Amino acid sequence: MTKTAGGSAIPELALAQGGAGVLFQLLRDGKARTRAELALATGLARSTVASRIDALIASGLVGPAGEASSSGGRPPSRFAFNPAVRVVLAVDVGATHVIVAVTDLNGEVLAEQRLAQDVAAGPEAVLGKVLTEGVALLAAVGRTVGDVAGVGIGLPGPVEHATGRPVKPPIMPGWDGFDVVAYVQRSLPVPVLVDNDVNIMALGERTAHWPEHNNFLFIKVATGVGSGIISSGTLQRGANGTAGDLGHVRVPRGDDVLCRCGNYGCLEALASGPALAAELNRQGVPAAKGSDVLRLVAQGNLQAIQVLRQAGRDVGDVLATVVNLLNPSVIVIGGSLGQAGEHLMAGVREVVYRRSLPLATAHLRISLSMAGDRAAILGASQMVTQHVLSPAAVEATLQAAG
Repeated sequence: MTKTAGGSAIPELALAQGGAGVLFQLLRDGKARTRAELALATGLARSTVASRIDALIASGLVGPAGEASSSGGRPPSRFAFNPAVRVVLAVDVGATHVIVAVTDLNGEVLAEQRLAQDVAAGPEAVLGKVLTEGVALLAAVGRTVGDVAGVGIGLPGPVEHATGRPVKPPIMPGWDGFDVVAYVQRSLPVPVLVDNDVNIMALGERTAHWPEHNNFLFIKVATGVGSGIISSGTLQRGANGTAGDLGHVRVPRGDDVLCRCGNYGCLEALASGPALAAELNRQGVPAAKGSDVLRLVAQGNLQAIQVLRQAGRDVGDVLATVVNLLNPSVIVIGGSLGQAGEHLMAGVREVVYRRSLPLATAHLRISLSMAGDRAAILGASQMVTQHVLSPAAVEATLQAAG
């Protein structure tokens, strides 16, 4: 077995039969290697390695990276992954915002634009703005539409990942069944991948800050509540793309609280930004939305702090069951309310560590998001690169060029 940059193993048979696309996976870590080093690492003949490297160099995916030290004679050339050969358009569509970014193939953000935009304006209005801003950003970094390897989009609702179509998203009127991929490809004829925003936030957070953890949960607490589940290193979407929908799990203390989904006692009806604002209003503290709750917390308002702490307990009540079921090693709390820091986190930890099995929590870490509001952009980029730089995709690119 030979290890890739991501730590997965490539069987020798796959290396021998898989062509340059498989060999390329070893180079994605950016480490410069000579042909001889690659031959030694893979067990392939030097002539085989040389022909595959030559094909990758011709595609631009691999480029020269200086020379190795010589023990006599001409120093051998080193080669490494060239992440600048193409770019990715990464898009985070939220309930009331859009973030558009251009990244290289390593997920490095080259330029980004943040816009106020209500998702309820409909798919044509939102995606039209995304495309306009995306083309402008490409020009700003000196790239063209032809340099785009793919587009990754996160949406704030359930998505059928295989088709990119939203499925009855509760806060996205006019989006149900809309063909996002076809709409974007009218302007950008490249691979377009669409997923739920929390899934791509999980991808982005884990890739950037927790790559060594294969069992990982990302919890978004904002206008809605949801989770992205990575198990054994793979993002879990479920049969219909709804895996991780924590927001509509019942919380016992919410029996008389009606959720927008029509059920009573949903976590989202108790712990989301609008729910906390509504609770403060009932207590005589004016608040219209989640950002008002955060402002009051920052000002030291005791009622707002208590409401946020209770939201953490409610989230923890649901997560205790998830921890027993999935046994993650890391839970990351993100979203706008997650940015409030320790008040929400304290409530989560209080319940999870009390209610989960001791063995499940023995090495469990519960942390605030380190990627912050860039998690979705990083994840959208990662989603695209996983697709366009896969062995099969690279092999197809090389064959088309040849």
